[in-house]
Amino acid sequence: MVLFSGNAAVYADQFDDQITALRQQASAQQDQAASFHSQADNYRTKVSQLNAQIGALQTQISLNQLKYQKVTSDIEAAKLKIAKEKQILGDIVKTMYFDSSVSPLEMLASSSNISDFLDNEQYRSSVKSKIQAAMSEIQTLKKTLEQEQKQVTDILADQKVQEQQLAASQAEVNQLLATAQQNAAAADQQVQSSSAEIGKLKAQQAAILAARYIGSGLTGGATCGGGYPGRWCNAEQDTITDNWGMYNRECVSYTAFKVAVSGRNMPYWGGRGNAVQWPGNARASGIPVDSTPRAGDIAISMAGPYGHAMYVEAVIGGKIHVSQYNYGNNGEYSEMTIPSAGLSFIHF
Repeated sequence: MVLFSGNAAVYADQFDDQITALRQQASAQQDQAASFHSQADNYRTKVSQLNAQIGALQTQISLNQLKYQKVTSDIEAAKLKIAKEKQILGDIVKTMYFDSSVSPLEMLASSSNISDFLDNEQYRSSVKSKIQAAMSEIQTLKKTLEQEQKQVTDILADQKVQEQQLAASQAEVNQLLATAQQNAAAADQQVQSSSAEIGKLKAQQAAILAARYIGSGLTGGATCGGGYPGRWCNAEQDTITDNWGMYNRECVSYTAFKVAVSGRNMPYWGGRGNAVQWPGNARASGIPVDSTPRAGDIAISMAGPYGHAMYVEAVIGGKIHVSQYNYGNNGEYSEMTIPSAGLSFIHF
């Protein structure tokens, strides 16, 4: 099947704006998706930090709760000890009260000697003093423990407030993370949708070219060829831009390279890199474009949504032998011999 240049140009024009818009849209969507993924990563980091802070705070709360329980237990023990000491002191007071009904002279007379009398008096006085001192010490300890208990209670109250604040922050960041993840997923879906649409248009391009150049003696099928630099041909297609703003392993990237490596000037046409745009780009740059081929020209087919750029290796009568990339939408190098009719030739 042969598509004449006039109809092909009209057909290509129908896709030109659409392709450009889709490429711009896909690029914007990729940037947006990357931004959302970055936000999600930041939120995940923030959630991890908050979780660590909450964990540390909960550990401190647990330690202070145990401390509170211990202080409370110590206070109760001090109360029991005070009660016991009071009881002992009370018993001594009672004994001393009953003993006071006996006059010192009678007590002395009933004692076997003065030493026994003095020992009894000293013993009572000593026991009384020790119990009073013990009670004073226990009361002081109880007061200290109660103050410590209040301090721990205040600390626990403050830590509970901090825990609530951290939990609120965690809930907020979790919500932001969920939103960022949803946005990232939606942006990824948009990128996939746009990429799928571009893929369909590329498939149309390949089908149109294949139908047009049946019997061209197509050879090649390697990822690298024609001297195209390894840093571009060994990378996955459309993952790097070349020196002229074209995506690697595309027909325009290869032909731009061939012009430049021959020592001729290859303008920077990044962002306007589809083959169907090259004749217009060339004329705007003062580069001649006509229908007469010469070796070293760039042959442009206007068929399909993108068109196709080929490097003219030789002119053979009414045919040309060309080298190219991405003829079959596979990012591979190939060569073929085709009729020159219906093509535009850019004389760099």
